[in-house]
Amino acid sequence: MDLKQNNNTAVLVDQAPVSKSRLAISSSLPACSPPSATFSSGLYLTIPKKIPTPSKFDEINLGVFVDAMKSSSPRKNHEDINFEDASKDTNSAYRTWVKKYPSALTSFEQITNYAKGKKVALFLDYDGTLSPIVDNPDNAFMSSAMRSAVKDVAKFFPAAIISGRSRDKVYELIGLKELFYAGSHGMDLACPVKNSNSLFSHHSCIRRNYKQGKEPNLFQPASKFLPIINEVFKCLIDKTKDIKGSKVENNKFCLSVHYRLVDEKNWTVIAQRVHDILKNYPHLQLTHGRKVLEIRPIIDWNKGKAVNLLLECLGLNGRDDVLPIYIGDDRTDEDAFKVLRELNRGYGILVSSVPKETEAHYSLKDPSEVMVFLRSLVRWKNSQIALD
Repeated sequence: MDLKQNNNTAVLVDQAPVSKSRLAISSSLPACSPPSATFSSGLYLTIPKKIPTPSKFDEINLGVFVDAMKSSSPRKNHEDINFEDASKDTNSAYRTWVKKYPSALTSFEQITNYAKGKKVALFLDYDGTLSPIVDNPDNAFMSSAMRSAVKDVAKFFPAAIISGRSRDKVYELIGLKELFYAGSHGMDLACPVKNSNSLFSHHSCIRRNYKQGKEPNLFQPASKFLPIINEVFKCLIDKTKDIKGSKVENNKFCLSVHYRLVDEKNWTVIAQRVHDILKNYPHLQLTHGRKVLEIRPIIDWNKGKAVNLLLECLGLNGRDDVLPIYIGDDRTDEDAFKVLRELNRGYGILVSSVPKETEAHYSLKDPSEVMVFLRSLVRWKNSQIALD
C-alpha cells in the first residue's frame, strides 16, 4: 500500500498562518522594554543582532489576521444563522472531505493490515485529542475512560504525548508514567534514550540527568530563550489584563494567549496588543490555533522533528518494520503529519468534525472516537498475541 495515496477532492481550506513579516508593526501602545539579553547563535537558532525598524501593521493586515482568528472559531451570535441550511452545507462538505481523509475507524482493518509484522509507535496530542476543547484551558481534563484507554495502549506500544502545553502541566493532567512526554510543541522533550551513543553525538542539546536520579534525558533546543519568554509573558499579562475573558498561559518555551471567552468585538484589540508587544522581539513568531494565539521562538524545531527524535531515542528510526501513528487536531500537528506523509513511513490522523486542509491520511471526529480507536488497537494487538 502506498502511504502517499491522496485523492484530489474539494475541501474547505483553513486560513493560512500569519507570516513572520507581520510581526514588525507600530502602534501608539507603549511597548514593553526590548530584550536586554543578547544570545549567540545555537544549534537550532540564529538571533538577529539588531532589532529591525518596525513597519506599520495596517488595517488590512490586522483585518486578515482577525479574519483568521474568526475562521478557527464558531460564531457566537446565532440570530442570523439558518441552522437547517447550515447543517446541510456542513454535512455535505464533510461527506466530501471524509472521502479524501477516511475515518480511521471505518479504515481500521486497512491500517492494521499494513501494521502486521511492524512495531507500532503511537504519538498523541492532548487538547482536542485526548480531552475536549473547553472554555478554560485549566479545565481540559481527560475522562477516566480515556485515561484507562491510553494506559492500556501504552502497555503494548511505545506511546508519547506531544503537546503545546508545558511538559510538567501535561504530565499533571494525564498522570501516567507509562508514557513519554514532550511539551512546548516538542521543545521540551523527556527522551527515553535506548541508543545514546549515536543520539548524543548528533544532539548536543540533550542533557543527561540519570545520575541525579529522577529527571530523564531532556532535549530543550529553545532553552536560551527562557529569559525572553518570561519577559514577554509578563508584558502580555500586563497589556491584556483589562480585556475581559483573556488568559495568558506560560508553557515554558512558548506562550498561549487564549481568547475563547473574549467578546468577539475585542478580538481586534487583543490581536493588536499582542502584535504591539512582539514588534520588539523579532526572534519570536506568532501563529494562531483554535481560539488561541501562540508565541514561540523562531527555531528549526516542531512536532514533526520531535516525532523523529523520539523514534531515534527509542531505537526505532530508519527501520522498515516500524509504523508511527500520530493523532492530533490542530495546526502544530500538521508538521508531524507532513513528516509521516513525506517519508512514506506512517499514518497521520486528524481529529476534526469539520473539513480542514491537512497532511493527515485519516480522520476521527472527536476525542470519543480517538478513545474507540485506541481501544481497537489494544484488541487488535491482543488478537495478534493470541495467534502467536
